[in-house]
Amino acid sequence: MENNLTDQEKVRRDKLPKYKELGVDPFGHKFIRTHLISEARKLAEGKDNAKLEQENIIVTLAGRINALRRMGKASFMNIQDKTGKIQAYVGIDIIGEKPYELFKLADIGDIVGIKGRLMLTRTGELTVRVTEYTHLTKSLRPFPEKYHGLTDVEERYRHRYVDLIVNENAKKNAIMRPKIIRAMQKYFDSLGFIEVETSVLSPILGGANARPFVTHHNTLDKDFYLRIATELPLKKLLVGGLERVYEIGRLFRNEGMDTTHNPEFTTVELYQAYGDLEDMKNICEGVIREIAKTVVGTTSLPYDDKTIDVGKPFRWVSMAELIKEATGIDFTQDIKFDEAVKLAEKHQVEYDPKLVTSTGQIMNAFFEKFCEEKLIQPTFVHTYPIEVSPLTKKSKDPRFVERFELFIDGHEVANAYTELNDPIDQKERFVEQLKAKERGDEEANEMDYDFLEALEYGMPPAGGIGIGIDRLVMLMCNEKSIREVILFPTMKDRK
Repeated sequence: MENNLTDQEKVRRDKLPKYKELGVDPFGHKFIRTHLISEARKLAEGKDNAKLEQENIIVTLAGRINALRRMGKASFMNIQDKTGKIQAYVGIDIIGEKPYELFKLADIGDIVGIKGRLMLTRTGELTVRVTEYTHLTKSLRPFPEKYHGLTDVEERYRHRYVDLIVNENAKKNAIMRPKIIRAMQKYFDSLGFIEVETSVLSPILGGANARPFVTHHNTLDKDFYLRIATELPLKKLLVGGLERVYEIGRLFRNEGMDTTHNPEFTTVELYQAYGDLEDMKNICEGVIREIAKTVVGTTSLPYDDKTIDVGKPFRWVSMAELIKEATGIDFTQDIKFDEAVKLAEKHQVEYDPKLVTSTGQIMNAFFEKFCEEKLIQPTFVHTYPIEVSPLTKKSKDPRFVERFELFIDGHEVANAYTELNDPIDQKERFVEQLKAKERGDEEANEMDYDFLEALEYGMPPAGGIGIGIDRLVMLMCNEKSIREVILFPTMKDRK
């Protein structure tokens, strides 16, 4: 590694003995600060230099140097912490010769502590007039030049720690994400829901249609799946009488990566005993509106070149209606499978003939081709074909189920059901899923006998919903890529 050092890296390493000559550990110790930079700025708000001098406001700050302007015996630097940046004036006549020798070793990227009085420069910039300078951590690497323009997106994601230092937007997203989750928790808690945690390792593949990650437990000598959903254990808690539960957690799906998909992602799943699809609609709309108000400060959300309005009631429309609007085909009519195949061929709707064996599956393919991307403003799409919803209660028309998905800007954000609580019907659905698996459908559910046993004890009628937190954060932060809102997204290897 030493042989591959750049000239700048060598210069920084060569300074390490000089720190030790001055009796300073280049990688520092505990430092007590009195204020964050944002707090220091607040202390100076609305005050001129005379007022600041009169009040003699002394602050002790810590942060990373991100600018240096040396001028012989006096210099300026900028430091930043998680709350912002501030300028500092360092003069040999104020801090003394030995501390100034130490300061002269500083490089951009070093972490330092400063104590001093707040003042304004001639140009009116708030500045700390440093009386004590403390070196805390030497940065042995200069920031890559590419980061100044933030042009190499892949490198930004791989080196998120550097991205957070130089990119204010990355830091804003990182701080905003937990605020969104806290607002969500507060909203659900206010409705009487209990937050729970369930196992990430599952012996059964179930709760959603997705390809899993498989891992092996050595002691048990048994394979487990990393969970693809939290649905089945949460429903068991309804059987157990907790009545209103939700879980925020990571799910894992062994599938493709793009701007809206990451192999590990965060969702919230929520279940309400004695509820149904309408309750889920109200909760979904309510929590998104509340997050927009409390975290973003507006229900008119700028998103790319659009404005997404979450302040007014979301559109409520069936899948069949949307397909009819787009193509003129009415899938509520009695369309036999062979007729549906011909319609798909006529409209160039692609599907896998090995896996697609029903009109409902072709209907879903029509929706995905002709309707999804047109759903820009928040839209609840309801009444899905039974074949694509194995855990959902049937509608009055048994070909369909009581399910909705929420779409915003052409992407699914939430998925909700009136939950299936009939163990006999549920077993039949599992059998159909096993047949699909035999045909080669890697996303099909397995037979979960433990879940069926739980249902036989009696699960109350219920509504359930899953909301994609990453996509919701994308909306609230005005980001088009999921990698902008996940701190450490999954990346391909460098070429």
